[in-house]
Amino acid sequence: MSDDVWKRDEVQSPCIKVCVIHPQSRLCTGCLRSINEISGWSMMSDDERREVLAELPSRQGLIARRRGGRARTRE
Repeated sequence: MSDDVWKRDEVQSPCIKVCVIHPQSRLCTGCLRSINEISGWSMMSDDERREVLAELPSRQGLIARRRGGRARTRE
């Protein structure tokens, strides 16, 4: 199935289909949105969506990236 079907003339979601909520920050490790922002996205206006998108870069440091596999054994 192609994602082209879901494209509309509106501010698109930053979802990258890596949906894991970080336990301390309560943000998605994929898109950096909160649970409330994710669940309310479809009801937000374009201006509200732009506000959320503008905040995302500042949230980058709030989530310590998980390290698994071989990378974890080197810590």
